[in-house]
Amino acid sequence: MKVHRIVLWALLYLVVMLPPGFSQKVKVGYDKSADFSKYKTYSWTKPQTSPTRPVLYATVVSEIDGALASKGFKRVEENGELILMTAGGIDYATAFSGGTPMPSIYSGPPPAINSNMWTGAEGGGQMMAIVSDATLVVEFADRATNTVVWSGTVKQKLDIERKNKSLELASKAVTKLFKQFPPKSSR
Repeated sequence: MKVHRIVLWALLYLVVMLPPGFSQKVKVGYDKSADFSKYKTYSWTKPQTSPTRPVLYATVVSEIDGALASKGFKRVEENGELILMTAGGIDYATAFSGGTPMPSIYSGPPPAINSNMWTGAEGGGQMMAIVSDATLVVEFADRATNTVVWSGTVKQKLDIERKNKSLELASKAVTKLFKQFPPKSSR
């Protein structure tokens, strides 16, 4: 009995003392009126600035492309049915941003969000604000209607001194985020 109690306390201590880097915090919202089954292609917006961590950026892009390909989506350089916008960062106020759709994709104003049609945590957010400390924001806009139809955020603690571990954790965070895309009721 005493041994069991010691083991229980040891396990409890281990769980409490685990660094927060082992869990990702995911928030997703989507336009509940959108028919996600009609989307087959997507195009990335081009970063407005060069990524401050190109290897991490390339890892995230590759993971997102892989997750979407596994769900039957095809990346096209222009005129995708969905426009993929990303923002994220590790250091406070350092961000890579896909920005808003610009004339290189199509012309017109930034996508709008109909907040009355959203479901999920926080619904759509402000358009690609700079985010801080190990956060990835992904938004999909319907190119035809110029409206955001899905938005997801994942937060992950990354230690820039442990690059390989950080890349692994970033990959896992993207995988966890894209488990919720497209919404189950829509595809």
